[in-house]
Order: sequence, then structure tokens, then C-alpha cells
Amino acid sequence: MMNRIILAIDTCTELCSAALWINGNLDGLAKEAPREHSQQLLPMVQTLLERHNLKLTDIDGLAFGRGPGSFTGIRICTSMAQGLSLGANLPCQGVSTLAAMAQQALQVHQVQQVVCAIDARMGEVYFGHYRLQNGQLQQVSKEVVATPEQILQQVSLDSAPAIAVGTGFESYPQLLQLAPALTLSDQVRFPDAKAIASIAASSDEWHSCESIEPVYLRNTVTWKKLPGRE
Repeated sequence: MMNRIILAIDTCTELCSAALWINGNLDGLAKEAPREHSQQLLPMVQTLLERHNLKLTDIDGLAFGRGPGSFTGIRICTSMAQGLSLGANLPCQGVSTLAAMAQQALQVHQVQQVVCAIDARMGEVYFGHYRLQNGQLQQVSKEVVATPEQILQQVSLDSAPAIAVGTGFESYPQLLQLAPALTLSDQVRFPDAKAIASIAASSDEWHSCESIEPVYLRNTVTWKKLPGRE
């Protein structure tokens, strides 16, 4: 897919976004509108297609934010992806919203590791830890939903330069204690469809629209010790 056209969408957090990957070039639209995703997303897609003189049938694949995030936002994103892909017979790929934020942070801040946290309400965050290895984004440990206290007990960062991204750190600033020099990015707060498109372009994990599934974490994951921790 690196030299093809990918449409990416995301509504899993407060930010609604859409993007086009066209042979390695990115164009996107985004708006922070937490209760207007279902009204905002399709016009964004249409604007991008018209801007590049494309039709939906010209697209080679559709990538979408699969979660974690807002339950309602994830459902909107998944259903929109299924609807768009079904009509044009497009292969689909779900991309982690946490991985998307990590991808953005690596590009913006030029660091080697990123910790991502989305406010999950109920005193918890959706949390992920990523590193840059051989030029590629790598997941260090399984994405979890947990309290800040659990994360501080179970996660440790090495000495490589790191950045924190996401609303979880804004709601629970004690998470910045994960590393002495850990700072919160003021440029990456939410996942963006541009990053989702970039991740999808370098992956071969494409599926039919009937087989795609959202990832809620809270319904499917209970806290366990993270890999490598005793």
C-alpha cells in the first residue's frame, strides 16, 4: 500500500479526523467536536476526495481508528468504516489510537520512546508504551486500561529520551512520574487520521469490512502484570 491511495478516518476521541495517503503524501482534516462526529466525518471525507479529484472507488484501502477511546466514538468510527468500505469494496485495517498518537509523537519530537494515555473516565486511562526500533514504531507492552496507580507500579521506562502524549496525562499528571525527565507533549493530544494512514501504509494487515472489530479494552482486558515485570 506504500504507493497507493489510503483513506483513513478516526472518531475515537474528542478529535474527528480524516486523511488521504496518496503515494506517500498526506493530506488531512481534523476538528475537535466531541458530540458532532457523525455529522462531521463524512463531509470531511468528501472534501478530501474532491480536493484530489478522487472517488471512493479510487481508494485502495480504508484505515480506521479501532480504539481504545470513547465507546460511542469507536462505534461511530467502526460503522463508518464498514459503510464506506462496503459500498466501494475496499479492504480495511483497524489501527490502534494509542499507536497513532505514538507515531505522531515520534515524528514531532524525534524521541525514541513514547508513553500514551487516553482518559478512560472512572479513574482509569487507556495506556500504551512504544519505542522506535530500526526506524519502525514498536509496541513495548500490551495496551491496557488501568488506574494511574497501577501503571506507576507496573511500568518503568529506560533511559532513552521519552515523551508523554494524551489526555490521560492531563487528567492524571502523577503519571509523569514514570520517568524523571518525562514531559507532556503540547502538540499531540489526540490520535489523528494522518498517523493512522501512515501506519496502515506500511502494514499488510488488510481485511474485509465484515471481519473488522473495534477494541474497547475495558470490556476485554483485565489488569495483569505487564510483560517483563515481576
